[in-house]
Amino acid sequence: MLALLGRGGAAALGRARAACSPALQAARGYARPVTRRRKDIPSQLDDLPPTMLKKDYANLPVMNSVDDVVRRLLSLEMASQKEKMKIKTQQLVEKVRRSPSDNGSFEVQVAVLTARIRMFEEHLQRHPKDKNNKRRMLMDVDKRKKLLGYLRRVRYDTFENTCKQLDIQYSLPPPYTRRVTKRWLVKKAFCIKVYQEAQKLKAAERLKQRERQARARAARGQQGQEKLAQEKLAQEKQAQEGQGQEGQGQEKLAQEKPAQEGTPV
Repeated sequence: MLALLGRGGAAALGRARAACSPALQAARGYARPVTRRRKDIPSQLDDLPPTMLKKDYANLPVMNSVDDVVRRLLSLEMASQKEKMKIKTQQLVEKVRRSPSDNGSFEVQVAVLTARIRMFEEHLQRHPKDKNNKRRMLMDVDKRKKLLGYLRRVRYDTFENTCKQLDIQYSLPPPYTRRVTKRWLVKKAFCIKVYQEAQKLKAAERLKQRERQARARAARGQQGQEKLAQEKLAQEKQAQEGQGQEGQGQEKLAQEKPAQEGTPV
């Protein structure tokens, strides 16, 4: 068609296309630039006031006398996300710590991990294909689940308070389930049979051991009775010997007494 119109006709057709209105271009199906609206993702840092000072400068007494420009430079309005995260983590830790010097208890570790997990969730909503940060978030979720499970077993009141203060919804782990197969059933039946046979052998061995212990106790009892009988016989023999010695002494005294009476003084 352009060859039939020639150079001048092609130029005129181009000017006509350029002069078309936007509605006519849309009706003819011309390509238009697509404008995507950025989603407003809520963040856990939204509740931090921009006039709040950074963590490193909040407790300095000289901050009360500095200029407004310097104060604005040292506030959260000009702070990075890392500095805001420090303040947010400190706020969460203050809710659950046991004492002002508590920096390593299980509750404090749960608070720190909660702040990191929420930061990763916000990041992944903007960048869903970031696999590295997703892996880090899943690792932190696993750590927090283990800490919460320990608190639930050991100190249930602390566990409830931590979940309430940090707004955590703890769900119990699902019970272990296994798909039943024919091979698994055969293996289980074989294991049960082996266990029963082992219990029978152990029962027979325990019966033999009890019989040996009974015979040993009977032998010890018989030896003890024999020993008692021997001791009794020895005591009787000693008593008889003592009686014989006493009789001999009395006879000797009886013989000496008449002899003493018959001697003249």
